[in-house]
Amino acid sequence: MLVAMSLVVGGNAGAKELKADSEKTQITWLGKKVTGQHNGTVELKSGTMSVEDNAIVSGKFVIDMTSLKDVDITDAETNGKLIGHLKSDDFFSVEKYPEATLVFTEKAGFNGNQAHVKGDLTVKGITNPVEFDVTKEENVYTTNITVNRAKYNIRYGSKSFFNDLGDKVIYDNFEMGVKLVMQD
Repeated sequence: MLVAMSLVVGGNAGAKELKADSEKTQITWLGKKVTGQHNGTVELKSGTMSVEDNAIVSGKFVIDMTSLKDVDITDAETNGKLIGHLKSDDFFSVEKYPEATLVFTEKAGFNGNQAHVKGDLTVKGITNPVEFDVTKEENVYTTNITVNRAKYNIRYGSKSFFNDLGDKVIYDNFEMGVKLVMQD
């Protein structure tokens, strides 16, 4: 389950401004439950990032939650039901919250090709801190982010909110994989 996100950091006059290539950028999600898992994609709506002195100093990325797709269910009807449910108020309330945002809260310097990023992720209008490592190879930045959906009031099937779910439990943590392609 991927979340729409926007990444923002304060600007810096000497920094190099980069723009995300939304066509080449790839964002995936993976959600697990007791009886299995589902995975899919979501699209980058727009993005910019500033880098200076081997560090990320600012940026803003917006993910379009309305583009949420599942890739593991081949039956069109079943796939449509899952995506409809994920977009509903039981999960991401996409009609009300078509985007999610990630705001960097501090400069992230690279040690070799890795940087540790701290930020605030907003999903469904709720903001919580997140941390993750970013790997840079030329103009491509990759990361995996673990998100605890319970922190964003996404309650459906969560044992954080409900008892006696048995094998109907959907785990709170979901994974987002990001391959961000930037250009001058």
